[in-house]
Amino acid sequence: MKKFDFTINGNKYSVDIQDIEDDLATIHVNGTEYVVEVHQEKKKPVKTPKLVRESVVRQPGEGRIEKKQSAGGFPVEAPLPGSIFKLKVKVGDTVAKGDSLLILEAMKMENDVLADQAGVVKEIKVKEGDAVLQNDLLLVIG
Repeated sequence: MKKFDFTINGNKYSVDIQDIEDDLATIHVNGTEYVVEVHQEKKKPVKTPKLVRESVVRQPGEGRIEKKQSAGGFPVEAPLPGSIFKLKVKVGDTVAKGDSLLILEAMKMENDVLADQAGVVKEIKVKEGDAVLQNDLLLVIG
């Protein structure tokens, strides 16, 4: 049951809709029951456009980034996504296991990237300010 209040020509009417079947409605107006015929407008068609597009067919290898591998040595990869804050080594430096190689800024924190093995820095693939993703090659120790 729905209740409505109407004002028609300055007169207030309290209308309770009791039941609606097909085009007939049973209503109570200020306590008096009426059976009225309901005239409904035909529904207008919705003009929402449909998006139609062809399916995407990818070529073999498309959408994959090929990372360049170094010419031998031990790769040091980014442990998590971030940006290179500071390089602490340069090509030709000798490092011991556990030495800090660079500082990686991630999630507003500075993280030391440590050497997993001793050796000489052969290649540095990044520079300060570079953004890197997890497992990106940072440098190579030979």
